[in-house]
Amino acid sequence: MKFTDYYIVDELKGNIDKQGFKRPTDIQFKSIPAILNGEDVLAIAQTGTGKTAAFAIPIIHILHSRKMLKRPDGVKCLVMAPTHELALQIETVFKTLCKKTRVTTFCIHGGVDQEPQKETLEKGVDVLIATPGRMFDLVSQGSLDLKRVEILVLDEADHMLDLGFIKDIKDLMRHLPKMRQTLFFSATINEKIKKLAYSLVKNAIRIQISPKDPVAKNIEHAVAFIEMDDKRFFLKHLLTEQPDKKTLVFVRTKVRAERVKKAMASFDIAAETLHGDKEQKEREAVMAAFRGNNIKVLIATDISARGIDIDNVEYVINYDLPESSEHYVHRVGRTGRGDRKGQAISFCSTEEKELLKMIEDNLGKPIHRIEITKRDYEFTKTETIKKEDDWEALMKQAEVDNEAWEKKKKKRRK
Repeated sequence: MKFTDYYIVDELKGNIDKQGFKRPTDIQFKSIPAILNGEDVLAIAQTGTGKTAAFAIPIIHILHSRKMLKRPDGVKCLVMAPTHELALQIETVFKTLCKKTRVTTFCIHGGVDQEPQKETLEKGVDVLIATPGRMFDLVSQGSLDLKRVEILVLDEADHMLDLGFIKDIKDLMRHLPKMRQTLFFSATINEKIKKLAYSLVKNAIRIQISPKDPVAKNIEHAVAFIEMDDKRFFLKHLLTEQPDKKTLVFVRTKVRAERVKKAMASFDIAAETLHGDKEQKEREAVMAAFRGNNIKVLIATDISARGIDIDNVEYVINYDLPESSEHYVHRVGRTGRGDRKGQAISFCSTEEKELLKMIEDNLGKPIHRIEITKRDYEFTKTETIKKEDDWEALMKQAEVDNEAWEKKKKKRRK
């Protein structure tokens, strides 16, 4: 089936065509008809499968068809997203698909001034994309009325639960009409998510896109056994070998992200970091630089990068192994989007071997091993070291910088 075969407005078909989309992905093929029919939907699909368009396309058609007045008469669709970056990403998809239709869209999130957001809401919007914190701020101030919402979308619901937003989601229901269409999208499913989903949806159509191998076929992923203190040398080696590849490096904590960035700087490798301690403007600037190829290496934590769609990431490096197989799939899924090929490599230290076993058990198959001979291992270490003393100084400086950073952050909060 092609998008031209769907019963959707011509303006929307034209926008889809301009994006080069001819046929729906699996999640789009199964979701669009159900949403157009007004059904509640519970959809389980990995990031990168086209799920944003799976709900955006039918929502735009529905709202365009229902809208008689040029000026919006209240928010008709509320899309909840767990992070600023994901909310902005969803807004981009909606704005691209809304062109020349009667549907208006807007995104609200924390980290920026509220006043411009209030002014836009006062003028009226049809589709509101929001993060929980800013949405509740504006509702409590009386600047946001959700009584006319006809469609509720919860995107990356599993990530919302990870971030502790379950109470916020339940509180949200008090502000919404009981008669509404609810669309629940999640990358993973477990008992906790099921319980939340079925408390929100009514007689939902359940859609699950779960390939036997959760890692896409076009992604080559492997693991190399490298001790914790040696990982910096092997990261430098990989980045030097492939300087033109857009590379996403995952670490476990924000402090570690900054330390790895400093380590790479000591080897004259430019990199930026993305984590929860960055101000919104900093995060947006980093993402714009990475998307625009002004920087080739981005070092990120799981929370900061979850759900983010970045085109043309060619290489993913798990500097630290993730703590779950779901996070592993999310991480390596940052590369090889659509039909492009991608590569991912994980560094596994002795301390992380139990994590590796758990990930492989859940994936149902072993991850390909990269064998490094003792000679190559030692050579990579020795060719990379400038001065061991420099590294020790670097680590001490990183700790000092981190303390200063924490103090600065506390001052900003006051």
